[in-house]
Amino acid sequence: MALIILGHPNFKSSFANKTIIEELQKSSMDIEVRNIAALYPDYNIDAKSEQKALLEHRTVVFQYPFYWYNMPAILKHWFDIVFEYQFAYGSKGDKLKGKNFVPSFTVGAPEQGYQTLAEHHFRVYEFCKNLEQTAYYAQMNYIDPIYFHGTSLAAGYSPDDVKNKAENHAKRLIARLSELN
Repeated sequence: MALIILGHPNFKSSFANKTIIEELQKSSMDIEVRNIAALYPDYNIDAKSEQKALLEHRTVVFQYPFYWYNMPAILKHWFDIVFEYQFAYGSKGDKLKGKNFVPSFTVGAPEQGYQTLAEHHFRVYEFCKNLEQTAYYAQMNYIDPIYFHGTSLAAGYSPDDVKNKAENHAKRLIARLSELN
């Protein structure tokens, strides 16, 4: 069974991330989805409850929209609270050792913008080094991120195109989860 940590701060208005979660829930995959913005709208995250959920799963997927080259604040805060000393790191902090760490996110801008001489100057993978190091520091198995570009309806992408991309993303994520389990 996989744990999905949904880090979308406004999931009700989401289009791409909502489609991905719906597709995962319709699949035959045994998953648990924890919508942390709904669980903790005041950002008062219950570390023990979240740690308990982490301990019950072999694979953890972090599903979120890519915001300002990083994760949304609620997800960053979740890491700050949940991956605490002597749980995720430290001399006795091996509770996540050997678990799979899978970043899964959506990127609003087009792919061509994420190149050396383009608008964003770096490839998306270069913005994921903090995730990779977090996984390594917690002794987890870092799995390369699954993501897609062009999710912003406000930027003119059609709902049908975004939905198709999100459904395809979900299929790739399901395939990856099947390989890991």
